[in-house]
Amino acid sequence: MPAIVDSANLYGETAAGKFSPAAAGALPRVYVPNVKSNDVYVIDPATNKVVDRFKVGTNPQHVVPSWDLKTLWVANNAEGTTKGTLTPLDPMTGKAGKPIAVDDPYNMYFSPDGKHAIVVAEARKRLDFRDPHTMAMEFSLQVPQCAGINHADFAIDGRYAIFTCEFGGYLAKIDMVERKVIGYLKLSKGGMPQDIRVSPDGKVYYVADMMADGVFMIDGDAFREIGYIPTGVGTHGLYPSRDGTKLYISNRGSNKIHGTKGGPGSVSVLDFATRKVVATWPISGGGSPDMGNVSADGSRLWLSGRYDDVVYSIDTSSGEVTKIPVGTQPHGLTVWPQPGRYSLGHTGNMR
Repeated sequence: MPAIVDSANLYGETAAGKFSPAAAGALPRVYVPNVKSNDVYVIDPATNKVVDRFKVGTNPQHVVPSWDLKTLWVANNAEGTTKGTLTPLDPMTGKAGKPIAVDDPYNMYFSPDGKHAIVVAEARKRLDFRDPHTMAMEFSLQVPQCAGINHADFAIDGRYAIFTCEFGGYLAKIDMVERKVIGYLKLSKGGMPQDIRVSPDGKVYYVADMMADGVFMIDGDAFREIGYIPTGVGTHGLYPSRDGTKLYISNRGSNKIHGTKGGPGSVSVLDFATRKVVATWPISGGGSPDMGNVSADGSRLWLSGRYDDVVYSIDTSSGEVTKIPVGTQPHGLTVWPQPGRYSLGHTGNMR
């Protein structure tokens, strides 16, 4: 089981300044995978300038911090083929290492105890448990009713995870101890669940749905839907603030997988305590905020502009947006370093 977390705020160890020694010396950078130009752009957040770019595998989807915080993995899924790869990045130098062949790595998570990397083989409806360092296959778990298995978050005690099923409108609950599917939950409306994040007290899972234009609330233990909150068009990504009081929600501005430039994209700010949206930040001139994370000090929200080939750096005190041009179809960028003791994967689900 994972290290003990504060039952009142499981994000307590991800507050500004709480760096692990493993991450403290890393270069301050934003790593942006561009799905269609097959490269990663590297941004210096101090200057908002692109300071490096390099080719990776086909269809880089997410940049994923490892559980031990020593490697950033670029998940190149090659559109669901066996030709997918994971490219390791050294966060101390920002340089790429030798890619490892991995079947269909759309996304990647880590078991809360750090013993396994969990490659989300989206096209296969499968979770591949691998050695977290070598990525050698250890065992697989079929999730047959989860079409488009995609994003996940973990229970406060690490005993289960809930994964979203993008193309079926379902959620799948996975027993992390027995390594089996517990069950499925069909969402009441919408039908294209994306990111999922648990509340600071571990009781409620928020599920972004790109068709429902809002977030569903799920009682994780009972595995039942308990509410819905409208946010904006094409609700997609979910990122807790560094103080654990707010949830930043990216609305991609389209209900389609392949949207157009300049859509009505926005960011909604949800208060965890009241479960209400307390602010909405539009993207000036239109845009498509997608995936990313919060800066180490909490002052900026970094998001890819999926359909607009830019990255957004958003002031979390005012909602003011800075746009930085990058490659074609930027997706799951990560900000590094981030506070926290270990990473559960994705673009930095830190605990």
